[in-house]
Amino acid sequence: MSSYWIDSVKFDSYDSLKNDISTDVCIIGGGITGIVTAYLLSKSGYKVCILEKDKIAHQTTGNTTAKITSQHGLFYHYLTNNFSKEFAKSYLEANEQALHQIKQIIEEENINCDFEVQDNYVYTTLEDEVSKIKHEVQDVQNLGFPAEYVTDIQLPFDILAAIKFPNQAQFHPLKYVNALCKLIIKNGGSIYENSKVYDVKKNDKLYNVKTENNTVTAKYVVLACHYPIINAPGFYFLKMYQETSYLIGFTTNAPLFDGMYINTKTPIASFRTVPYNNTRMVILGGSEHKTGADMDLSDCYLNLENYAKSLFPDANILYRWNTEDCISLDKVPYIGKFSTIMPNMYVATGFKKWGMTTSHVAANIISDFIQDKENPYAETFISTRFKPIENGTEFVNMLKQTTDSLILDKFKIPKETLSEVGKDEGKIIEINGTKIGIYCDTNGKYYALKPVCTHLGCELSWNNLDKTWDCPCHGSRFSYTGKSLYAPSIKDIDLISLDITE
Repeated sequence: MSSYWIDSVKFDSYDSLKNDISTDVCIIGGGITGIVTAYLLSKSGYKVCILEKDKIAHQTTGNTTAKITSQHGLFYHYLTNNFSKEFAKSYLEANEQALHQIKQIIEEENINCDFEVQDNYVYTTLEDEVSKIKHEVQDVQNLGFPAEYVTDIQLPFDILAAIKFPNQAQFHPLKYVNALCKLIIKNGGSIYENSKVYDVKKNDKLYNVKTENNTVTAKYVVLACHYPIINAPGFYFLKMYQETSYLIGFTTNAPLFDGMYINTKTPIASFRTVPYNNTRMVILGGSEHKTGADMDLSDCYLNLENYAKSLFPDANILYRWNTEDCISLDKVPYIGKFSTIMPNMYVATGFKKWGMTTSHVAANIISDFIQDKENPYAETFISTRFKPIENGTEFVNMLKQTTDSLILDKFKIPKETLSEVGKDEGKIIEINGTKIGIYCDTNGKYYALKPVCTHLGCELSWNNLDKTWDCPCHGSRFSYTGKSLYAPSIKDIDLISLDITE
């Protein structure tokens, strides 16, 4: 199943790049961050070009919960204690400004995208989490924001405590992005789909952004592609990891709730509603895990569905989808200059699952850099920092890479060994010291590849839910045919021809 957002919008389509072109700003990535950045710059008279490797807004943006909130979990106590009160206040103000900016854009441009003002809650049913909520409420109030401590919410179960952020919002992200795309074109910008970027080269004071067959020449480049596809000199692969989260959409005849909700501790449960066929549909998220984890994922949707039916016995499951999110080691997004030695190249990543407001924070900071304007929040999200100490375990994981770079075109494999791989199953098998990733489809056809990520060579894990090969180091994902699905990988994996022996 596709996400509700993707399924419910007839999204405009755009041609692929077919010629070499020149522009002021080349934005790599057609999610909400790249689109909003292009919208702001095109309004200011800049000639902008967006290059998207697949379809606009059909990856992370099209698979989000679409909560527009500055409440990013129990986060402000963490920021206050690990950075400073001033830092936490800046983070809060930047996201609140983004929330109000979204509302302003929608009103000024007359965008119909199901925008609704809603209160947002982080709640707990666990006794040992209550004190954390109390600390969070106090710290947020000390920042000047009217957070509230409450013990009752509208979800159909009892809680012990919650922190309420009033006057947050929710919307339909693809209706919003689709409208902005039309405005970008109206403002003289250009958008190209199915135009994967393979490299960016500095050429005097300009950059050459290279797709498979063509080049975009630009003074400014923005890496808004979820995860930076360029390893050096930014080295973001040493400063982030990725998590996968799952969502379902369901209807029920039971009374529903106002507000948006998420609990404090795993297993995470995230709730919101959305207008649907003259009624409302519930979107429930959770089942998160580190991308590429060597684990059975077959019950990720089932666990959410069972939980939904425990709360709403007549729940009718209509949609299932999942998405990846980048998380920085110190939990603060990287927004700004890509590197101190590559002028006029900018990056936005590490949004920690809160991309609706953070995308606009990023668009404001980057567009201000390009226009040589001072942004009051740029220092808070400075992207060239390197602070892995907050999560040493993940830092060690990110240094992991394989040295086995053997390239295979054809591989002899005993039929008996192939029989170990059942239908609709993937497995890594070892033949004469060489590891081969094998998937057998429901018709008994085998697909073989070298199970090594094309990003930095980490060994891939089989995802038995989505039938993909996933990288546990940096979160790249590949189809069983070897196609690169998620960054930071940009190269596909070639399939291996099997010579089956008796």
